[in-house]
Amino acid sequence: MTEAFNAAQPEHGPRIWATFTRFLLSGAFNTAVTYAMYLVLLRFMSYRVSYTIAFVSGIIIAYCLNRVFVFRASGGAKAVALFPLVYVVQYAAGLAIVSIWVEILGWSSLLAPAAAIAFTIPLTFFLTRLVFTGKGFSGK
Repeated sequence: MTEAFNAAQPEHGPRIWATFTRFLLSGAFNTAVTYAMYLVLLRFMSYRVSYTIAFVSGIIIAYCLNRVFVFRASGGAKAVALFPLVYVVQYAAGLAIVSIWVEILGWSSLLAPAAAIAFTIPLTFFLTRLVFTGKGFSGK
């Protein structure tokens, strides 16, 4: 009954912050796991192969964590197909921000990724939420 009640309630206020907190926690966990994986793989493979395997593994882990832990959704073929596109958008947005930060604004390239992360975390949250719940930026 509680699950049906929660599904019928609009996701805003405290509920969306709880979901966003779970999103941040799952992202931190995923980052730690894939970084550890990268470090282990480096012992056996080149950095490019290690990074690629860890990155793709991270997308799979993120899909599972977001489906089960963050959004508590059933998934399905549509979500499986759309989820990797979230990471394409995230990468493109991050690259654009880093490029603008360094090339147009002339600011330090050392801080550029932090600016990209600050922008892409909320973007990725709302796109992932859209994939799993069908709710856009407005919550509808």
